[in-house]
Amino acid sequence: MTFYPTLALKKGKEGSVYYHHPWVFSGALQSIPNDLENGDLVHVQDEARKIIGTGTFSRSSSIAVRVFDFGEVEINEAWLTQKITLAHDARLLLGYGPKTETTGYRVVFAESDGLPGLILDRFEDTLVMQISTAGMEKLKPLVLSALQKIFKPKNIIEKSELAVRKEEKLEERKEVLKGSAKPVEFLENGNRFIADVWEGQKTGFFTDQKELRTEIEKLADKKTVLDLFSYSGAAGIYALRGGAKSVDFVDGSESALDLCKQHVGLNKFGKKKVSFTKSDVFEFLGKSQPNSYDMVIVDPPALIKTHRDEMNGKKAYHFLNRAALRLVKNGGIFVSSSCSHFLSEEDCHFMLRRAAVQAGVTLHLLHLVRQSPDHPESLNFPESRYLKSILAWVEAPSNA
Repeated sequence: MTFYPTLALKKGKEGSVYYHHPWVFSGALQSIPNDLENGDLVHVQDEARKIIGTGTFSRSSSIAVRVFDFGEVEINEAWLTQKITLAHDARLLLGYGPKTETTGYRVVFAESDGLPGLILDRFEDTLVMQISTAGMEKLKPLVLSALQKIFKPKNIIEKSELAVRKEEKLEERKEVLKGSAKPVEFLENGNRFIADVWEGQKTGFFTDQKELRTEIEKLADKKTVLDLFSYSGAAGIYALRGGAKSVDFVDGSESALDLCKQHVGLNKFGKKKVSFTKSDVFEFLGKSQPNSYDMVIVDPPALIKTHRDEMNGKKAYHFLNRAALRLVKNGGIFVSSSCSHFLSEEDCHFMLRRAAVQAGVTLHLLHLVRQSPDHPESLNFPESRYLKSILAWVEAPSNA
């Protein structure tokens, strides 16, 4: 029973699929039929002509097949409904979901959940999705039908404003598919936040830093805190809940700082404890006094978006962390994150060691934190790991 065109793998190229890695590169295929269209569903077979995978085909990407299922199946609405339900059940096991302390979370994380090309976030009764591949684009009507059945959402928004869509010969898209795109109030570990699902970055809120924010809360008591690249101010809100003496929010976006102010009000923290500075962060660091804060949080946007950006991006991360470290008091806490997939954890730690030495301090590691578990790291797909953070105690020389 074969549902789709079958692509044969070259001898010796079956290993990754056997071990459930979801990418098949074009060089691993014996041949590609001329009439196969971008985004078509296909089967993949090994040398023995056994079908070992079902997925979507891309003619324009080096990743020729993105595998959805490691067997011979039909990818239909029932299959998608089961897969999305399974992913959501895993989030419920984590303690997220309706009537919990966390009602804003990621439901589907692409390949990690067996749904390449699909990102789905939930904020209360609003769903926000991103589609990045031609294959998932063709499946979108079935996905939408499945979402209606599973969640019965009030609102569905698509924010497929992704550069990677160009590689798939797709235009960027931003559209209200059901209901409205009004900002949504939700909970994260009991804190109140607003997802700006239309104008905000990505899907409207960064749900991947829950674990880091929890660790910040534990260490923030009685500390003066600087939250750089604060965006919506979520890290600073956790610090305030942890008893921070004050939090200074710094971001280059006026709308982001407005969101910070709303979050401070929603969570009932006094205005005397906070300040808001609109500034380029690099310029702010250049003008700031050394040894000014008990805790400094550095969480920039991805500074390395492609391999071509790697050299300049590493320099930017180094300069940024070196400058930020100089603002931390002796015995203070330094928090540094990178969401750049192209900056490995090893390279990130090497960069921080160099930055600390040049800043004249020693970092004593307290915690290593990765992305929150609703952005699961798949054992079969190491590429799913992208976010890395450190929390460290800062030791300065006695004469500093």
